[in-house]
Amino acid sequence: MWQPVTTPCGHSFCRTCLDRCMDHKAACPLCQTSLETYLAERKQCLTEFLDYAMATYLPNEYAERSLLHDEEMKELASSHNIPIFICTMAYPTVKCPLHVFEPRYRLMIRRCMESGSRQFGMCSYVQDQPQGFAEFGTMLEVNDVEFFPDGRSVVDTVGGRRFRVLRRGLLDGYCTATVEYLVDQPVDPSRVETVKALHDRVRQEAQNWISSAPANLRQRILGHFGVMPDVEPDWITLPNGPAWLWWLMAILPLNPKAQVATLSMTQIEKRLEAIQRGVAYVRQRTL
Repeated sequence: MWQPVTTPCGHSFCRTCLDRCMDHKAACPLCQTSLETYLAERKQCLTEFLDYAMATYLPNEYAERSLLHDEEMKELASSHNIPIFICTMAYPTVKCPLHVFEPRYRLMIRRCMESGSRQFGMCSYVQDQPQGFAEFGTMLEVNDVEFFPDGRSVVDTVGGRRFRVLRRGLLDGYCTATVEYLVDQPVDPSRVETVKALHDRVRQEAQNWISSAPANLRQRILGHFGVMPDVEPDWITLPNGPAWLWWLMAILPLNPKAQVATLSMTQIEKRLEAIQRGVAYVRQRTL
């Protein structure tokens, strides 16, 4: 037993074990007394008497369990072996709110918070890939978690680094991956002016498309994603390029393969060209 907690019905469990049981059913694992109120209040307190007794009378076992817990937290906080949330496309700098209700993802989010990493990988579902998720994804950084009384939560996240999946794994029901992080290649000095001109042209074409879109579509974009970000002065040297480009990717109705392909690109010029084609395609469809 580690970090013992006691339920209102008088039974004591490891805190993490009880949490995992309540991910599936809000009832005491022993007597089946409802723990809905206990879960809703989220006031789990360490049972100090049990913790003191274990530390006093089982000092070796207590020390070993403490060391194991620290090692588990260190492993969970690894930046290259990450938990994977399989759901949708996510992009650097773009907000991605999530409704978490599946037991495996409730566990995953809890571990991300407890380990201190406050981040996990997001990959879109791809049927023909091993374990059903894409080869490329985006790290999501957790800003806040709002829990509901029944254990569900809304997780406020924003996109961070892009990554490529090298190896896939499974941990307690959710997928994991060993990854390498992607950064844009430096622009060749001889291409800087060409890339800047392309950047300005694509941004203007995107603004023209948005301004000509139906009012209800513009309102949905504004409500979900906010206004198009300003251009950063140093956008050409940023590891993921300008933020507005990812904002645009989030609102363009492109097919999943095109989204993953664009996410994987590490040459800003090629990514600009791909998104320019996407804007032209969407505008043509709406004519």
